[in-house]
Amino acid sequence: MTDAGDMRARSRRILRFAARYLVQTWWYELFLPRIGLARIGARNRSARMQHIARRFHVLAVDLGGLMIKVGQFMSSRLDVLPPEITKELEGLQDEVPPVPFPAIRALAETELGMTLDRAFSFIDPTPLAAASLGQVHRARLSDRDAAETGLLDVVIKIQRPGIATIVDVDLSALRRVARWLSHVRLVSDRVDMPALLEEFAFTSLEEIDYLHEAASAERFARDFDEDARVSVPALVWERTTRRVLTLEDVTAIKINDVDALKAAGIDPSEVAAEFASVMFDQLFLYGYFHGDPHPGNIFVTPLGAGAAGANGARGWKFTFIDFGMMGEVPDALRRGLRKLFIAAASRNGKGMVDGIREVGVLLPSADTAELERAMTKLFARFGGMGFAELQDVDPREFRAFALEFSDVVRSLPFQLPENFLLIVRAMSLTSGMCSSLDPAFNIWNAVEPYSAQLIRAEGGNLVQTAGKQALSVAGIIARLPERLDNLTTRIEEGTVSVQAPRIERRLSSLERTGRQIISAVLFAALLIGGILLRADDVVFGTVLVGVSLLPLIHALFAGTVARRALLP
Repeated sequence: MTDAGDMRARSRRILRFAARYLVQTWWYELFLPRIGLARIGARNRSARMQHIARRFHVLAVDLGGLMIKVGQFMSSRLDVLPPEITKELEGLQDEVPPVPFPAIRALAETELGMTLDRAFSFIDPTPLAAASLGQVHRARLSDRDAAETGLLDVVIKIQRPGIATIVDVDLSALRRVARWLSHVRLVSDRVDMPALLEEFAFTSLEEIDYLHEAASAERFARDFDEDARVSVPALVWERTTRRVLTLEDVTAIKINDVDALKAAGIDPSEVAAEFASVMFDQLFLYGYFHGDPHPGNIFVTPLGAGAAGANGARGWKFTFIDFGMMGEVPDALRRGLRKLFIAAASRNGKGMVDGIREVGVLLPSADTAELERAMTKLFARFGGMGFAELQDVDPREFRAFALEFSDVVRSLPFQLPENFLLIVRAMSLTSGMCSSLDPAFNIWNAVEPYSAQLIRAEGGNLVQTAGKQALSVAGIIARLPERLDNLTTRIEEGTVSVQAPRIERRLSSLERTGRQIISAVLFAALLIGGILLRADDVVFGTVLVGVSLLPLIHALFAGTVARRALLP
């Protein structure tokens, strides 16, 4: 039911839950520390967080609708919530009972403008799948529609009655909670909650617009139109509206059903490697990717003998469904990620902050100096290491890094944009899926070919960027003698007080250091550029790698030679 009384009660229940636990959190995390009782506030913090997450889990399953999506959405917000909560919410699924078929029938007939008996020759009243926003039924097209479309067996995705009203009520309540949080300085200094809520609202409203999902499916299909590895169910536009989606029934082997794959003569390890390749193609080649690649949304479809021959040695393909949650990799995000890559390799804290700004995660209240120190400390562990080297790192190091990084992210005033979170979500699901198919699967081996491809594809040549950095440093060093002369003149005139008696020696050391910095930057630019270019031009790439040895030798030994010259 979605009458006014039920909706008011629903809104009040959401607000009461939020108010109760916000007050509890304020008491333990803000008030007690202010009166010198921080240790009491810290006691059992983990248990309190887990209790809140469990109570929200119960609330979400009971209310259904958008609240389950809230839990799923927030489970990926490591920049907002502590791990005690995100871990509990990771398991939150659409644990809601199906809508009785008469109500589903009434909504579908209203949307289609005809009875289901006229629109379809058969429809199964038992849902194939039920979720918080809608449910799916198997059906068969009429003879006329089958002749026109070339399809017979289809599935119909139908929204739950009244879900649009429920979504509006839930969003209204959540916007109110976001406004409450925006007045808490501890939160507002770190997270723009109203903006975060609007990101979630935009994604949710897209999910209940089946015309948008249909258009997304067609765009995805166009990307892989000439790729025999991937297929997308055909749409039946004549039986599709904003709240009813009809498409080809492509049910096959679920990608994580290892036993069924083996029974069909399909090697799960081959499926794992190919699936990773397909997902990276979406992210780095097309810039448009499936944001929810869980096992229920990807099938492995065996092919006939003739089709298998056309598909090379492979006798199967991937079939993707459910395109309600799609993500894009915009140019700004790619440029920012590229800057972060370069900065991490050179341990450049300021460069990291610049990259973060371009990605769009730095809030106005950010303390840049603190952020530079924190990012430098975190990325110094792995910055500059190739993927082949990373796979040899002790897994405990990765876990420690993840914990430390999540602590820093939550303590500093920035948040990850939705597009970036969808990338993280997609990659996390991809890695987990591939590992379940092949325990020996290594994500680093799969990602390596795409790292250089992303850098080359996004307007930017790594050599050119590093070269600009080198020229910038060179300009500073070129102006250094003039600055030193000015400084010496001021010292002679007595306008500068000097406490160090060996100023000339220190200045000479500074100048030598500057020259070594130039050499080091040039070495990095030539080496990295040569490695990347070798994929397209082996000769020129090899030449650059060889030439990079010259500035390296200077960077390593210039200081030693100069120091020996100064020795008595």
